[in-house]
Amino acid sequence: MGKRVSRMHILLLIAALIASSGSLSEAAAGPKASFEDNFDIMWSENHFTTSEDGQIWFLSLDKETGCGFQTKQRYRFGWFSMKLKLVGGDSAGVVTAYYMCTENGAGPERDELDFEFLGNRTGEPYLIQTNVYKNGTGGREMRHMLWFDPTEDFHTYSVLWNNHQIVFFVDKVPVRVYKNNGEANNFFPSEKPMYLFSSIWNADDWATRGGLEKTDWKKAPFVSSYKDFNVDACQWEDPYPACVSTTTKNWWDQYGAWHLSESQKLDYAWVQRNLVIYDYCKDTERYPTLPWECSLSPWD
Repeated sequence: MGKRVSRMHILLLIAALIASSGSLSEAAAGPKASFEDNFDIMWSENHFTTSEDGQIWFLSLDKETGCGFQTKQRYRFGWFSMKLKLVGGDSAGVVTAYYMCTENGAGPERDELDFEFLGNRTGEPYLIQTNVYKNGTGGREMRHMLWFDPTEDFHTYSVLWNNHQIVFFVDKVPVRVYKNNGEANNFFPSEKPMYLFSSIWNADDWATRGGLEKTDWKKAPFVSSYKDFNVDACQWEDPYPACVSTTTKNWWDQYGAWHLSESQKLDYAWVQRNLVIYDYCKDTERYPTLPWECSLSPWD
């Protein structure tokens, strides 16, 4: 146990330096918008509340149901960011999902970009699972530890999406890079616009130790918190959207956003060495022939 604590302290110190020095050309935050300006409740409106000033939003899960919301608009390419504080205490079986998807249901042809936060028993760390779907096909999971306790304070979770790469960020630190190859393919979602969603739900059939740890409903309600939604993206408009394959007037689709910067590469290398729990591209038992996209280098 001593070695575990010591190693975690080292990770925290290094990560604090990374988070403070990480570089990213984030969009300037605009005026504060209300929840209703950007989102609709998907289900269980009685499980949604806000702070008195309306700037912090709460989703709750009990034995009856969870709750979720989605953006009013669809987007194709851009920068999408939100601050979340996850369920504290014993959260085994609880999943807070923060994701982008082409549909408001799990349709068979959907494209999707996922952050899923997998709860755990008290004192055990949360895990982040990310996934990418193209035309209904996923199976591209990665799992990471975090270098902080995501239940103690708000942290920023962001997605950069352009025609060259998809990057998942935590507090400006790139934790996953998913590259395109510049050709028509069946792995990189780029043609369809997506909504942004978040939800809290019970997944104790798989989420914690493969379903061995069940949700303790005596601890309900489980509450996840949100604030500071920030989107700088190409808003989709039917039937002829302005979102083309390259819209270089925007910072998120200029050359600097097509690759990691040198400082981002240092951060990403640290994450790869210290925080990756599972990578489907290294699971040769599951994929004797690795998926084609696994051959693309995140460093290029």
